[in-house]
Amino acid sequence: MVKVTIDGVTKEYPKGTVFEEIAGEYQPKFEDMIALVIENGKIRELIKTAEKDSALSFLTIRDNTGHKTYVRTAEMTLVKAVYDVLGEKVRKVKIEFTIGQGYYCKVDMDEKLGLKHVKQIGERMRELVEADLPITKKSYPIDDAMEIFKAHKMDDKVKLFRYRRGSFVNIYCLDGYYDYYYGFMLPSTGYVKYFDLQKYESGLVLILPEKENPTVLEEFKPLPKLFHSMEISSDWGEKLGVDTVSDLNDQIRKGRFNELVLVQEALQERRISEIASEIVSRGKVKFVMIAGPSSSGKTSFSHRLSVQLRTHGLTPHPIGVDDYFVDREKTPKQPNGDYDFECLEAIDTKLFNDDMCALLAGERIELPTFNFVTGKREYKGDYKQLGPDDILVIEGIHGLNDKMSYALPAESKYKIYISALTTLNIDEHNRIPTTDGRLLRRIVRDARTRGASAKRTIQMWPSVRRGETENIFPFQESADSMFNSALIYELAVLKQYAEPLLYNIVPGEPEYFEAVRLLKFLSYFLGVSTEELPKNSIVREFVGGSCFRV
Repeated sequence: MVKVTIDGVTKEYPKGTVFEEIAGEYQPKFEDMIALVIENGKIRELIKTAEKDSALSFLTIRDNTGHKTYVRTAEMTLVKAVYDVLGEKVRKVKIEFTIGQGYYCKVDMDEKLGLKHVKQIGERMRELVEADLPITKKSYPIDDAMEIFKAHKMDDKVKLFRYRRGSFVNIYCLDGYYDYYYGFMLPSTGYVKYFDLQKYESGLVLILPEKENPTVLEEFKPLPKLFHSMEISSDWGEKLGVDTVSDLNDQIRKGRFNELVLVQEALQERRISEIASEIVSRGKVKFVMIAGPSSSGKTSFSHRLSVQLRTHGLTPHPIGVDDYFVDREKTPKQPNGDYDFECLEAIDTKLFNDDMCALLAGERIELPTFNFVTGKREYKGDYKQLGPDDILVIEGIHGLNDKMSYALPAESKYKIYISALTTLNIDEHNRIPTTDGRLLRRIVRDARTRGASAKRTIQMWPSVRRGETENIFPFQESADSMFNSALIYELAVLKQYAEPLLYNIVPGEPEYFEAVRLLKFLSYFLGVSTEELPKNSIVREFVGGSCFRV
């Protein structure tokens, strides 16, 4: 027998009792489905067993790690269903990226994926869920694991394991289908109760609940501009021969990293040049409004766009929306009492519109500067008057929201949405969430410029994400252009900066599990030096050494 303590109460269970059985006993106490257990401070899957005296707690699908586990299990069930329905026709299934609450997947086969196929795959997926088939996990010597995936024609995983330092690798099996997943899995297909499948563009979308409402499937809303931007970046990766982490590692190993950097930077510069040309072709644009989520590289992008605008004979002037904050005592507060600097009401939109309209009318005005120490707006003689070739480049999180610039004529504005939209995959079935790339960027930058610990950055991240969801993402499709600031090579660069910071987070701290997850994620990459990076690279905004004031 082993003693298991839950919520201060100790009970005895036969040694070897599966955690799923213990979780089932306590499930009625939880509103949401239990996905994982924490045993003596370590996360364990429900298929694991109680082998020693321990303190247990539970994670549900509403928790960040629990929700990721649900998504991962749904993705494995989907891939299994695709192979069950289409069989030998399938060359590969790739889980590409997220579009809203949908996970976009491509199926590479001889014929075009049609509505009939998607319907059949959806029906098979539901059959697998209803059958409640077990998902088993076994540790294999790495050479044996590579042989398994060679036999299943999963060459992406064979390449990935070449760079794995450990001697063993965990492989999941579902009804004879073998796969590798970076992260935890639920015990059986029966847990995937909430999902939908729809045909979308040339692939399909797997629609899953958000963690905030883990039993609610919202209607899938296509985001054509965002999708197009992601598709372009994905195509870039394929043309460069860098589709997965192992492809990137191959380039580094073969000494081709510098060439990869130059091509990627040139592709970004070409895109920035195209945006500048479109702004100029509009004729009446006086306000370039740039918005995007945290750590998107907005500052570096605005500088590089300004350089391109100068090549067209324009004179760009930066305007910081932060300088239009209301005085601190007028700033709205969050329910917990903290100031809400990210809501629109934290900005003096009337003053902003009055000033911008005056500039548009050719008047000379004095621009404010916000003093973040005193929490007051100040005037320090920064006068501005727009001539025929002058243009304002305005960066702020509300730039795409027309309530921010309500008084400005539509033809005078050009709106740009920027984000680091990662399209590089660990392998074909393990995508890299866009938020992971941005979080690592922010951890590195916060430590360098603000002296903030990785623990503090991770602690603040959920609040940052809520602000983005409320104030930025709803307006992204209204942008005139989108710019993807993610660089296919950047995680290999960020690795050596982020790892020491993450290792400072110790067991027992709430942020420890996220740190462990990120460290495991970074372990897939070969690290590289920043010496070869151009001084104007967006990555420089985070690791340092930029030629711009960032």
